[in-house]
Amino acid sequence: MPAPVRATDEFFDELTTALLLLRVKAQQRFRPLLADVLNRRPGVGRWTVGQCLEHLNIVGGHVLPEIRKRLLKAQASGSQPAPFVKSGFVGGRMVAAMRRPASEKKYASPARYAPTGTRLPRTVAEVFSRQLDEMLNLVLLARQVNANTVRIPNPIIPLLYLRLTDQLELLVVHIQRHMVQAEAALATVEAKG
Repeated sequence: MPAPVRATDEFFDELTTALLLLRVKAQQRFRPLLADVLNRRPGVGRWTVGQCLEHLNIVGGHVLPEIRKRLLKAQASGSQPAPFVKSGFVGGRMVAAMRRPASEKKYASPARYAPTGTRLPRTVAEVFSRQLDEMLNLVLLARQVNANTVRIPNPIIPLLYLRLTDQLELLVVHIQRHMVQAEAALATVEAKG
């Protein structure tokens, strides 16, 4: 199966729109929450809203600096945008798998990316919002280089290097997946009163 090819502007417009929607939701739904609500467990063995956000903060803390470093290196080398973005075979499969609803496909978070806190401060939501801002800035930078040629080490399998396009899309889909999880946790907590 050939890798999908998409117009560069359309691809980055879609990522930007998705990130802006996530940012609005984070600002409206999660930033106003008190620490008690952020840390209230919706059920046995289920992550709290705060833990969902902390997990995303941990992943972002590992991946975003690497993306920035490699983007700046590509800019410095004179890389120019390509008219189309291509998905790699492995990266495309990873994105497709992550798009499957959690009800169909659950993933265990590796220990180094699992949430560590059970009493998280409200700043977990602020850090998450700042990371979304950083991702928006990285998408702007990625528009200026040939994102097909920039390779990013995968945070789970460091010897696997994904195309920047796949890594950015994977991050966005991963955030969307955990935002759904956080929304469900919040709805359960609010229903319990």
